[in-house]
Amino acid sequence: MLLTFLFSFSLSHAQNTSYTMISVGYAYQNQSFGEVGGKLFLTQKDTDNVAFRVGASALMGATNGKFAIMPKVHGDILFNPRKEVYVAHAYYYMAGVEATTKYFAPYLGISLLGLFDITGGYAFSYPNQTLHGKELKGFRLGVTFNIPTEPFKNSTKKAKE
Repeated sequence: MLLTFLFSFSLSHAQNTSYTMISVGYAYQNQSFGEVGGKLFLTQKDTDNVAFRVGASALMGATNGKFAIMPKVHGDILFNPRKEVYVAHAYYYMAGVEATTKYFAPYLGISLLGLFDITGGYAFSYPNQTLHGKELKGFRLGVTFNIPTEPFKNSTKKAKE
């Protein structure tokens, strides 16, 4: 809830530049899943230390011997610990939340260049929701590669518009 408020407040008061990405990765949520999806990376022209990402993807894997596909939506806030460095900063700290039809999970992580993410968190399953009889709650781990659909523009310096 807090992330949603901060995200919407920040977006309503800033000029933004957006980049689309294709994401592929691995997620462990009491079960191993492959992940494929898309993300929108949003940067603010008037700040150099915060960026946002929103996305949707599909988690795919076998649970109790049956193949399953589960939709997922998520949002991230990326914090750049150094000033005067634009999108291609070496690393970002990030906080985010993801939701599927079976659970929601807040998480923390680190993103290298905004292209490679490592995250960890804890999932809370919705009441009476299982995936082929397995409850998806507890520790979660994610490793994701984000592939830009176009190269970052002005990635070596802060945009001056």
